[in-house]
Formats: sequence, C-alpha cells, structure tokens
Amino acid sequence: MAKMPLLTAKEMSKTLEKLGFKFKRQEGSHMFFEHPDGRTTIIPNHGGEEIDRNLLNKIVKHDLKISREDFLKYV
Repeated sequence: MAKMPLLTAKEMSKTLEKLGFKFKRQEGSHMFFEHPDGRTTIIPNHGGEEIDRNLLNKIVKHDLKISREDFLKYV
C-alpha cells in the first residue's frame, strides 16, 4: 500500500472540492468544509506547511468516510 502524500492545506482544499465538499468558514488557522450529505471536516491551514500523514489518514477514514485508494484517485 502506498504512503499518503504530503499535502498543503491549499492542495487538500482542492481535493476536498473535487470530492464535493464546500468551504464554509475559517476560524483562526482551521478551515471548515461540509458535504451536501452532512459529512464535515476541518483542516489546518498553517502557511504552506504540509498536513501530517497521521492527520491526513484520520481525515480520510473518519471524516470523509472513504478508502485511501478512493482518496488517492482525487489527489
């Protein structure tokens, strides 16, 4: 199984939009996204820093509720 890529918040937000999520708001350095079916996720936006692989795996598994393989198709 391939490792998750390191993504910045900007790259991750583009991927979320491809998956149907819409940007709703930002509080401090955290961006809130919502899907029409009710799923939500929050990603950190820390000035070009990459999102840690452990956090990315958690977002994909628990928030997006899709497999890693499906997620990688949209990256």
